[in-house]
This record gives sequence, C-alpha cells and structure tokens, in this order.
Amino acid sequence: MANTSSRTLRLLSLLQTHRHWPGQELADQLGVSERTLRRDVDRLRELGYPVNAARGTDGGYQLAPGAVLPPLLLDDEEAVALAVGIGDAVQSGIAGMEEASLRALTKVVRVLPPRLRARVDALRAMTVSAAMSGPVVAAGVLTAVAQACRDEERLRFGYTSRGAAPTDREVEPHRVVALGGRWYLVAYDLGRHDWRSFRLDRLTEPTATGARFRPRPLPAQDAVAFVQAASGAPAPYTVEALVHAPFARVRQVVGQWGTIEPLDQDSCRLTMTSTSLDWPAQALGNVGAEFQVLGPPEFAAHVQEWGARFIRATRAPE
Repeated sequence: MANTSSRTLRLLSLLQTHRHWPGQELADQLGVSERTLRRDVDRLRELGYPVNAARGTDGGYQLAPGAVLPPLLLDDEEAVALAVGIGDAVQSGIAGMEEASLRALTKVVRVLPPRLRARVDALRAMTVSAAMSGPVVAAGVLTAVAQACRDEERLRFGYTSRGAAPTDREVEPHRVVALGGRWYLVAYDLGRHDWRSFRLDRLTEPTATGARFRPRPLPAQDAVAFVQAASGAPAPYTVEALVHAPFARVRQVVGQWGTIEPLDQDSCRLTMTSTSLDWPAQALGNVGAEFQVLGPPEFAAHVQEWGARFIRATRAPE
C-alpha cells in the first residue's frame, strides 16, 4: 500500500480528472477502504482543497471551486497569470501542445475561486496574442466542455448558429477540436438525432447534467476529420524542408510555428503544418538561407511557382 503522502497526491489527481467520483469506485482506485478514503479526503480539506461529499446511493466526492487557492505556493496574481498562460498555450498552434495544455487548464480552472475565474476570462477576452488567430473562448466554457467529454456526461448549453436564433441543445459530447484558429465540440445532438460540430465561441452556459452515456461510434475517421468535413476546411499540409542555417537562426524567424530539428551546426530540418502553402514558403524565405524541399510534392510545386513569378518580376519590360 502506498504511503499516506503519495496516496493523498493520487487521490487529488483522481479528483481532478472527473467531475464526480462514486465513493466505492474511488476507494477501489486507491486500493483502500471507504473509511480510509474518508480520512484521506479530510486530509485534503485540511490542506485547503475543497472536496464536496454526498451521501446515499448516488453519493461520492467532487473537487469544487474553493474560497482559497490550493496550497501550490501561488498568490492570486500568480494563479491568474498561470491560468491565462496555459490558456494561450492551448491555442498556441504548437503540435502536440493543445491536449496537454487543455488537461492542465481544466485542472487549474476547476479549483480557482469564482472571483479569480472571472479575472482569467476577462484578461483572455481583452488580450490579443500573436499566437491566437480566432475568437477567444472563455476558460470556463472550454474546461466545462472538455470535462464533460472526459466524464462521458451529457451536456446542456445555449447555441447560436450563424444567422439563426439562439437554441437550447442537449448533447453527448465526444471531443474538443482545435482547428483553423477556432475551437469546436464534436457531439451527438440528442434533439436532432445526429452528429454535429459546435463552435465554442458561439456556445453559452455549458452545464453537465449528471447523466452518463455509452459513447456512440463517430461517423468519421476521427474528430478532426469530422470537423473538417462539416466546416469545409481543407486538410492541412505537413511541409518538411532541409534548411542550411543554424538552429538558433531558424528558431528566431519561425518561432513556435514550426518544429526544428538540428542536424549539425549549420543545418536543420524544419517541419510546419498549415492549411496554406503560402505561410511555409514565406517563413523559409524570411530565414534567408538555402533550403531543399523534402515534401510534400504540392509544396515543391508551390515554391517553383513562387520562384518563377519572382524571376519574371525582375525582367525589364519589352
């Protein structure tokens, strides 16, 4: 059996991953009796973590927003800065960053007191970041929807489609997708008996109903493919190039918009994902160094077209 400190940390981690844990299920996860579980919950409360408990057949435990911050050695200003920073990372466009950042944001926002969550949403709504190209989604909306997807719990919310009146929806949420600078919820719409994608910036007051559901098969390869088909968004290109320039130089120009793998002191491999071929071509041109296109063929043709256009522009008029 794990020692008390490590078990307490494990309990906290479990509470942060689900909206509600039945008591017996939580005790089984920890490998302890329900009596020991109650003592561990009391220990978390003494440390400042607000854990709600409910009795009866549907009883269990839930980590709630608290009147004070958990003892992470963060003051109010640091906690707000942390949540805003993670929120920016969620929408950074960095490959592989979105899912991990969203998990972290969900955990942080769930334990923030309401007064601090309001400050986080206000700051993100009024701050322009170069990493964000689409509408800003309130952290509370993003985390509430993501939590319902994780818990396989039905979700109610208000929704306003383009050019339509607001409607109330109840859905079985599947996945949250970041695509083209916007956030989408892929879900089965119980009122329309079909799969739908919802833009999170048009979604209001998401509320988990407490009703669990068995996931249905998604009629697409994955959630990203479903959103692309529903929105008509083109599939992104993965561009690779061998750049004859030091890692630091390429990083300074490309920044977070590409993955850079140093090969030696004077060359590196650059990988960029974009729905447009213009941006990778411009980024490579801005580096100001020789490069070879490694793929895809569409990008090689695109660069050749750009080159021919530039050469024609330098010719004297006849």
